[in-house]
Amino acid sequence: MVLSVSERTFTQEVLESPVPVLVNFWAPWCGLCRIIQPLLLEFQTHCNGEVKVVGINADANFKLSNTFRLTTLPTLILIEDGQVRQRLDSFRGRDELRLALEEIRLSYTDGCKTYTEVPTATSLTTDWERRSA
Repeated sequence: MVLSVSERTFTQEVLESPVPVLVNFWAPWCGLCRIIQPLLLEFQTHCNGEVKVVGINADANFKLSNTFRLTTLPTLILIEDGQVRQRLDSFRGRDELRLALEEIRLSYTDGCKTYTEVPTATSLTTDWERRSA
């Protein structure tokens, strides 16, 4: 089961997490969001606790949706040490997502940390704490 995170628990569960966190922004009306749920559960199982998966209802957590400038759902964001390491928001289906998740899993389970995309933002922790104050 994927942990549900809100604006109230985001800092503790995501930004201060000792392991990388894959954040799944979803909405109840989003069909693709429901379709990818089994893939995320499978990913979580195969990571053996080395990557945490959380879900955020984008409609119910508007501040977070704005902070991450969501333009489409689902949007998956990999966060490590308070920094965005990868963002997946334009995948076309299950196979493309499965490949991206496998790359993430391999980068964290074999000791080799390579990322396909590094963000330009310097720190989400400071930005999020400033916005939520």
